Amino acid sequence: MRLDDQAFTAHVTDTLARLKGVHAVALGGSRATGTHTADSDFDFAVYYRHRFDPGQLRHLGWEGEVFGIGEWGGGVFNGGAWLQVDGRRVDVHYRDLDDVEFRLAEAQRGRFDVERLAFHLAGVPTYIVVAELAVNEVLHGELPRPRYPGALRTAAPDRWWGEARLTLDYARTAHAQRGHLADTVGAIAVAAAQAAHAVMAARGTWVTNEKRLLDSAGVRGVDTILSGLDSEPATLMAAADAAAVLLGDAVAAATEGGVAP
Repeated sequence: MRLDDQAFTAHVTDTLARLKGVHAVALGGSRATGTHTADSDFDFAVYYRHRFDPGQLRHLGWEGEVFGIGEWGGGVFNGGAWLQVDGRRVDVHYRDLDDVEFRLAEAQRGRFDVERLAFHLAGVPTYIVVAELAVNEVLHGELPRPRYPGALRTAAPDRWWGEARLTLDYARTAHAQRGHLADTVGAIAVAAAQAAHAVMAARGTWVTNEKRLLDSAGVRGVDTILSGLDSEPATLMAAADAAAVLLGDAVAAATEGGVAP
């Protein structure tokens, strides 16, 4: 008999909680925020201290792929597993508590890095693991529940919008002037994600992925700017300029005083 979602979540949580080294288990993604559909996967994070052996996940006999520690680039996303359990898709992320606590302390000081990560146009801010603490549902153990730090709300918009402006400037000078359609469009898309991060940070709103980032930040209008472009330099330059206005206005509206940094 197939378990219902609540019983299934409890089953996976109990199984993960029994793994050696695990201090806490949290449910993330759309199922934590209540925006899931019937087909949504289940995102779990296991929080460990000092050492966690992913081989324990393999020994559970669940179908799928289990990665080692550091195999996802060695940054804040230090590994995980893509599994099938009872006919459901289950993602398990590894979270080193020492690193998470360091990132929390850094975020409280307004400091963070941006790392390359698949599926993230703008890269992933290292405060994403802090966002998870704030947003995810803790199902086993205890974890901090941080508010959005004031220092981060001050520093992050400046950095994200500064990077967006540089990206747009490069789109103009390196690509649009040469009629490079794909390069210009790609750069504008990256700048839109960067600017959206700036907007969300200025609002003090946590971001855990980019799936709804542009919509949440109110910059989905960039789609209209990119629609139907050709490789004419003048057309591409105009698109870059229009994107700069759209994104700059959004950041300005979100930051205090209404002036984009």
